[in-house]
Amino acid sequence: MGRVVVVGSLNMDLVVRTARIPAVGETIIGHEFHTAPGGKGANQAVAAARLGAQVSMLGCVGKDNYAADLLQSLDCSGVNYTYVRQDEDAATGVALIEVDDEGQNSIVVAPGANYALSGEDIEASQGLFAGASIVLLQLENPLAAVRRAAELAREHGAQVILNPAPAQPLESALLSKIDILAPNESETSLLTGLPVTSRAEVEAAADRLHELGVDTVIITLGKHGALLSIKGQQQHFPAFQVKVVDTTAAGDAFLGGLAVALSEGKSIEVAIRWGNAAGALAATKLGAQPSLPARRELEALLDSSQEIGQEDSWL
Repeated sequence: MGRVVVVGSLNMDLVVRTARIPAVGETIIGHEFHTAPGGKGANQAVAAARLGAQVSMLGCVGKDNYAADLLQSLDCSGVNYTYVRQDEDAATGVALIEVDDEGQNSIVVAPGANYALSGEDIEASQGLFAGASIVLLQLENPLAAVRRAAELAREHGAQVILNPAPAQPLESALLSKIDILAPNESETSLLTGLPVTSRAEVEAAADRLHELGVDTVIITLGKHGALLSIKGQQQHFPAFQVKVVDTTAAGDAFLGGLAVALSEGKSIEVAIRWGNAAGALAATKLGAQPSLPARRELEALLDSSQEIGQEDSWL
């Protein structure tokens, strides 16, 4: 069993189904509404735990009903949340999510207590990093906390994966501590200033990310799979064929699958296939954490070899 540490956000997702995402200034009537535990950090922690890793979560919530529900969700999935601090002043983070009938979504996050996570919180949790195989990071917490977590992970010999979401300019002090940078298409475009509407453009964007100082880049491409680029050597991994219901947390599921495979000593190529399978399975169910697959589901899909052919899957 690999040991994975996730430093990141915990949000309660407020989700409404709708025929389509409304335009600016437009009001439309939606379908059903529900709440579900979410947040990129918590989603990735739960994804990794359900796939078989020993997972610990470091983050911050408020002292309210949403916090209780989020911690219960971590507990039910076997995630150690000893290092999730409850802030006295800030409210637990929330995400407002619209999901259309094609399964695509639009998300606005009110970070709340996630922005109360500090470098001092990370410093006080140093023992958490000892013995970790993988440390997963995102950008829904202050950069000072993310940077300190990357530094401690490196000091303890863990492999550091950064999911740069939501995308923002990244300083070399952080990027120099990252082993794998894993953005999606929109994040890649925002980070590089380049379009990513074709394979050639995605490969050029990966090269630009290498110029920022990261040797290994994995760009997730939704229904088109993922692109691995290691110092400019690039390989495309096709997606799995599934019926998409809701893409919320599919990227987090990818990161969870990737982290678990790497923590078990599997190659990065195998790990990306695990990530693609986990992401595909998550897209077949509604919600964030409720959609994250169990290990047996992942293994069944991996055995089915339902990847779309590489030529057919690309733009």
